[in-house]
Amino acid sequence: MVSMRSNLAVAWPLAFNALLVQSMLMIDTLLVAPLGELSVAAMGIASTVVAFVLGIKIAIGNGIQLLIGRAHGRKKQDELAVVYWVGLFVNVTSALVFFFVLSVFGSNLVAIITNDAELAEVVERYIAISKYVILITAYTQVCTAFYNGRGSSTVPLKGFLIELPFNVLLSYILINGFWEFRALGVEGAAWGSVAAVLLRAIFLYFSLRAEKGVDLCYPRGQPFLAEVQRQSAEIFPIAANFFVISVGVTVYQLLYAQLDLIEFVAITLLFPWLRAGTQFTNAWAQAAAISLSQAMGGRFKQDLNVFVKDSVKIGMVLSMIIAGLFLLLSQCLPFIYSDVDADTHRALATIAPLYIALPVLRAYNTVSGNILRALGESSRVLKIHFITQWLVSLPLCALLILYFDVSIFWAFAMIPLEELFKTIPFYKYKRLSMSRVAFG
Repeated sequence: MVSMRSNLAVAWPLAFNALLVQSMLMIDTLLVAPLGELSVAAMGIASTVVAFVLGIKIAIGNGIQLLIGRAHGRKKQDELAVVYWVGLFVNVTSALVFFFVLSVFGSNLVAIITNDAELAEVVERYIAISKYVILITAYTQVCTAFYNGRGSSTVPLKGFLIELPFNVLLSYILINGFWEFRALGVEGAAWGSVAAVLLRAIFLYFSLRAEKGVDLCYPRGQPFLAEVQRQSAEIFPIAANFFVISVGVTVYQLLYAQLDLIEFVAITLLFPWLRAGTQFTNAWAQAAAISLSQAMGGRFKQDLNVFVKDSVKIGMVLSMIIAGLFLLLSQCLPFIYSDVDADTHRALATIAPLYIALPVLRAYNTVSGNILRALGESSRVLKIHFITQWLVSLPLCALLILYFDVSIFWAFAMIPLEELFKTIPFYKYKRLSMSRVAFG
């Protein structure tokens, strides 16, 4: 039976897991901010590229997570092992592809984003180091998905709690120098993140080895390539939903890079906070999806309508709390980034009403989208995201920035406007899907 209490038990570690993932970029941005606007802008561009690739890793992990939840609901150990190894194969393979692309074409990519030679040089140095994070997270993301799908989301949380202080201390030393050790600046932030993620990977490896009642040996007599094809057919439609969103966010950031440097720096400083703040609603939505997947796998479909309605209500309440925290954040930013130029703080104040309202506008779509994915409607969710984001919001944003040369307010307003576009189709198709479950 699915319940709010069991959902909360999965959701709160998921929220802190996601928050600590985002903290990697927040820590780097905070530590790099005293180095000046050029370093912050370089961090903004480089972290956008890396975050895009990591977004794909997370997307694949979310697909694996729901399949793990379904197998766990069926209580099939062999199926759990198959999903784990297929997910690891898919994630590692895609990581190697992106690592190769960044190694060979990284300079060309940076040249497309910015024509400032000094800025491009700093960005390239950061990417040359941080691309190793992509290889390591190919493993950690699958381990995290395995634990989350089984409802053991506290284990990945412990890994992040080990990683976080290590990342802060090491990054600070590498960025600013210590005794005889020279300061590395932006490159120090990249090396700190690589070392911290590697530490978490080691923790997850030994945690899986020590896990009782878990046998991840691949089942004999089960053809691996056939399983890759079968499991991928389920993983990729789910992953594609997250991929479209992640790429869309990246394109927004690249469009914002065409604004004035001060305005782009303001958005760069703000984005990690936005990602961190929305993770609580995202975690609640993912926990609801995992609970639904386990219930569907176990053929337990009673009271699902009540569970879904309560999940949406709690998601909206969480979003209002986050909006209140963003209001508080808007008053604290001048103190948090005291070394930043006054014009940058004016730009942040200009878009404050927009980013304060964003969590409330986004919450319903986030919960509804995850529920639809758990019910097998991933293709439907993909269409909604693709049409509203890629056919409407992003072209309009590009037109406003590149042709009309609008201010930061109107450029940033496209993100909350996109969420408004999505609300009606999500409301409609969630009701239809739940009706089919009730009468199916």
